[in-house]
Amino acid sequence: MILFRIIAQFAIAVLLLSSCASRKPSASPLKNGKFAAGTYDHFKADPSYPKTYTVWKNDGLLPQTNAENSSIYISLAKQRGFLMNGDEVVLDYPICSGISARPTPTGTFYILEKVVEKKSNKYGHIYDASGTEINENADLSMDVVPPGGRFEGASMRYWMRLTHDGVGHHIGPVKRRPASHACVRGPSATMPIVYSKVKDGTRVIIE
Repeated sequence: MILFRIIAQFAIAVLLLSSCASRKPSASPLKNGKFAAGTYDHFKADPSYPKTYTVWKNDGLLPQTNAENSSIYISLAKQRGFLMNGDEVVLDYPICSGISARPTPTGTFYILEKVVEKKSNKYGHIYDASGTEINENADLSMDVVPPGGRFEGASMRYWMRLTHDGVGHHIGPVKRRPASHACVRGPSATMPIVYSKVKDGTRVIIE
């Protein structure tokens, strides 16, 4: 009986050890206080974060992320966008939000429309009758197109509409500070990926 108890206790101990050995603590720092290269914690610990233009990607989770389990989170303070799968970050990328005169609205939104090729009907470039650009940052609510001239809307490819009054998330120049007309701009190499992982109705939180 005593021998049986010893054998049973030994077997339980072996199972517990093997279980512990298989666990992978993703956020545990190394002995020197740093995180393993390639991990998200290592990326965020870099002194250049969040101002870096670098995009972090969870290669293992990205293929599993789709329009049914994704959401987007935008941090105005960090000027970063996050493609999420549940509570896990799939992509962490730089964004550029609205200036103080035209701030990006905050709150919870749901994608209203997706259009790959989209141009603004309000912001863009004004050319005179000879075809010379005379205003590279035109706002049709304030600027006038001269006789014989034309207005060309700014490109907003991979457009994801968030509000009925024209705020969306799309490709655009990404400066490491607010610089847009309220829209949330993202990198040209990243936005097609984000676009492909969401649908009309996907939740977007902006804080």
